[in-house]
Amino acid sequence: MSSLAAARADNFYYPPEWTPSQGSLNKFHGQHALRERARKIDQGILIIRFEMPYNIWCGGCNSMIAKGVRFNAEKKQVGNYYSTKIWSFTMKAACCKHEIVIQTDPKNCEYVIISGAQKKTEEFDIEDAETFALPADEERGKLADPFYRLEHQEEDLQKKKEAEPVLVRLQRLSDDRHSDDYSLNKALRAQLRNQKKRVAEEEAASRRRGLGIRLLPPSEKDTASAAHVKFPYKFDKNRKDKRALINAASIFSRSSASSVTTKRQSELESKRRKINAAAASNLLAGGYKPSSWSQNCVTARRHRGS
Repeated sequence: MSSLAAARADNFYYPPEWTPSQGSLNKFHGQHALRERARKIDQGILIIRFEMPYNIWCGGCNSMIAKGVRFNAEKKQVGNYYSTKIWSFTMKAACCKHEIVIQTDPKNCEYVIISGAQKKTEEFDIEDAETFALPADEERGKLADPFYRLEHQEEDLQKKKEAEPVLVRLQRLSDDRHSDDYSLNKALRAQLRNQKKRVAEEEAASRRRGLGIRLLPPSEKDTASAAHVKFPYKFDKNRKDKRALINAASIFSRSSASSVTTKRQSELESKRRKINAAAASNLLAGGYKPSSWSQNCVTARRHRGS
């Protein structure tokens, strides 16, 4: 980027018609230093990027707007709390363009929803979160009184006994995390080696059984579930019938048996043709005398013809 372009990008470019008597560049151009953000500066409104301080429900479409979502909000002063200014932020929800107004509360150090939305109430169980309930401001002030502290001493001791297991567990967890790195690394590597060894043994056992997947080790729950499975009578009968058919079938495949049968039939047919041809040639040559059955057939044919 050239020096002229860089100067224009930074708004440090002074045109030739500018003179020092005309003031700053913004005054020379007739614009505000904040440009478009100050288009309502005459009304005491400044456009800023406002970040949602907590989760809220939109008053227009009842959608949740999460904490940290940013809006183009109109910021203006609406009052004072002693010497601290109270600011109001007006924005429009992206879901339904509903107007939301939020103000600062210097007294309680928080943000307050004026209109257009409702704060999402989020409550957490102290036992589930494993945290402790801090005393309120009123109780904290009363604890300075020795008589009040003596009256509630037994209750505090009881709470301490109930919370002691949690504290011990947290202390043990902290000690484990901040112990020797070498010991932690050694224990982790030993655990990984044992896991790899166990997986290799399971894969080898699966390959010996002819399976392509690794089987998990048996458990008592799986054994009990398998023992309660009862197959119907029809299943056992079909299994026995199939096994009987397999035992009674030939050890050769169907294709080989059919080929052997066809070959045998062709050999027998060729032998029969050879025998018929030899008998016909001997009969024509007078090699043997016709049988009585053939003579009777010839005589019967002659009688029919006469």
